[in-house]
Amino acid sequence: MEAEVIEAELVLPTHFRFKLVQSYEKYPKSQSSARRFKHLKQIIQAEDFHRYPPDGPNYVNIESPPPLHPCKRICDITGYEAPYVDPRTKLRYANTEVFKVIRSLPSDYVQRYLSIRNAAVVLK
Repeated sequence: MEAEVIEAELVLPTHFRFKLVQSYEKYPKSQSSARRFKHLKQIIQAEDFHRYPPDGPNYVNIESPPPLHPCKRICDITGYEAPYVDPRTKLRYANTEVFKVIRSLPSDYVQRYLSIRNAAVVLK
């Protein structure tokens, strides 16, 4: 079986056709890979931001309208994405281990976690 493999010489093409644009075609070897990105100064000069209204968002003014998507809910203990909320303490949690930790916390610690999130609730 090894003889068959040795006799059949596989010749691979230099580039594959399933890719639309090959990187060596887009950026020849003489061109540095760092040259394909523009720095912020180059973007600002090319943008000519003086023509735009001052209250609109652009590269110089970072003010923009509020996002359309709702913000992600983050676990108060771990910082991971939290799909659950404890009904008693109103703390967000990511999994069952964190839920056990939340239930074992004293009420003053729970209040501190809620105040960090600006959701201070008076627990009874």
